[in-house]
Amino acid sequence: MPIDKLEYIFDPLCGWCYASAPALDWLAATFSHQLYLLPSGLFAGEGARPITPEWAAHAWKNDQRIAQLTGQPFSGQYHHLLLSGARFDSGALNLALTAFRQISSAAEAGLLHELQAARYVRGEDTARGDVVLKISQAYAAVHHPHLSPSLTADIFAPGSELADLTQQRISGVQRLMRSNGISGVPLLLVTVAGKTHAISGSDLYGGAESINNALDKLGCISH
Repeated sequence: MPIDKLEYIFDPLCGWCYASAPALDWLAATFSHQLYLLPSGLFAGEGARPITPEWAAHAWKNDQRIAQLTGQPFSGQYHHLLLSGARFDSGALNLALTAFRQISSAAEAGLLHELQAARYVRGEDTARGDVVLKISQAYAAVHHPHLSPSLTADIFAPGSELADLTQQRISGVQRLMRSNGISGVPLLLVTVAGKTHAISGSDLYGGAESINNALDKLGCISH
């Protein structure tokens, strides 16, 4: 059966969402018209926090588990620079992703992948708005040059049209999560023939083959 809709619920600073990046890349390439990225705001606003030594130890332990389970890289530079007192806040990331959403879900997924690599591999502080803006501008210049002129510091400012749109988007995702009893991310909601199924855990962390198999079990057409 054809897929009606794929809704990927995530937070761009969630390590387990980074674990599911290969699966998301495949979904974006295979179901570009059915895929919707839904940022939950888990680590934005009231969910943002300073990185304390305790939080850093907890995060690094999870990171090592993710690396062993999925092969996703976490560099020493990331460990030393971003788990030693920086802030944990996905607000700027959500703004940038919403800007790219205007192009397509595939464009948004591509930027998400670039931002995750910037953080976990290159050790860039993607909790900072200026860093996120610079990465987004560079990515747009290569992949979506028509968007580049509109990516300025002004659109990231509180009260901007993009900020309002991002908050509306997150609020809608949070309502969806509450109505479906969803608390954790990442999660993929698959709607087939009007019925919605939830996919999480190893099906998302196992990459393209794993998520393809999970969709096959639902009787979905992947071509």
